[in-house]
Amino acid sequence: MTKSAIIEGGLRERKRAATRAAITAVARSLTAERGLNGYTVEDVCEQAGISRRTFFNYFPTKEDSILGHVDDEHPEEFFEDFIRGGSTSPAGEISASLLQDLAELSLHLSERMSASEEETRQLIGVIKKEPQLMLKIIGATEEREAHFARVVAAREGVAPDHPVVRMAVVVMGSIARHASMTYFSEGNTRPYRDLLLENLEGARLLLSQPFSRPASPSADTPSPSTEGSK
Repeated sequence: MTKSAIIEGGLRERKRAATRAAITAVARSLTAERGLNGYTVEDVCEQAGISRRTFFNYFPTKEDSILGHVDDEHPEEFFEDFIRGGSTSPAGEISASLLQDLAELSLHLSERMSASEEETRQLIGVIKKEPQLMLKIIGATEEREAHFARVVAAREGVAPDHPVVRMAVVVMGSIARHASMTYFSEGNTRPYRDLLLENLEGARLLLSQPFSRPASPSADTPSPSTEGSK
């Protein structure tokens, strides 16, 4: 592929991302103002300056346009350095810098979130107005977590269902969600970065404590279900 073709492809993708973001911004604004049933796809198209056909090239439903696209929140270039960070360890062996690099990645993503803080607050307002959108968000979250698992697995050269990968998704996702809930809560004045690092450090301290796998119960020890059936 020629350099000009690469540049053209990059410009085309940035244009697509800008169009997706514009559609999402209009859809969120209209939902916050009128409610989910108070406007049509045509209203979104008119305000975004696009055709109905263009809208459906980007989003299958009005609800999907409100939630946005995973690539707009987490562009692939954000993950490139993270994946390269695991290249010094053998494939299948968890790299010693995984936690540190996960923290750095989370901070990079948080900087992007802070840049679109108004959109995030708007989405929170939309969800309060239309609670049924939570079902869509749960599905979108699962998609994003599956994507994150694939990224971590690719870095470490392991399967996406590897226990360390699963825990990376669970722990980092929980830390980010807890930090976001605090950050967007009424009266909060602390930066998101500080909240994120505080939660991360708390989790690291907890998980750095000594741990021994509990002994398996002996065959003579009745299980809770057995005791309950007596």
